[in-house]
Amino acid sequence: MSEKIRVLVAKAGLDGHDRGAKVVAATFRDAGFEVIYTGLRQTPEMIVDAAMQEDVDVIALSILSGAHMTVFPRVLKLMKENNMDDVLLTGGGIMGEEEIKKLQEMGTGRLFGPGSSLTEAVEYIKRWYSEKHSVK
Repeated sequence: MSEKIRVLVAKAGLDGHDRGAKVVAATFRDAGFEVIYTGLRQTPEMIVDAAMQEDVDVIALSILSGAHMTVFPRVLKLMKENNMDDVLLTGGGIMGEEEIKKLQEMGTGRLFGPGSSLTEAVEYIKRWYSEKHSVK
């Protein structure tokens, strides 16, 4: 892969726990991705604005506050309003299987709950990017 995959790692809402997001960001960077980390307490509007300004391929949301059923749909709506159909919205946090299924039906990519493998997340993004760009 000659181009670096650009990933925005974002912490939304009042969730003040960023250790996991920093580990994810470092793992993505080690995997060869170009990573932009937004820091804590970002609104969906701030996240989508940053994604547009940074021209990212992927938005990876980390939500541990339980607000995922509000934040993911809002980010999806803003992405649609801004014609960001070519950007993957993925992420992780404390989410039940039914909630993950509902969010994926709304249009998110794969979501990663507790105990998920960081390697799986990296491989998922690489596979998505390859398919999107028909990279062999």
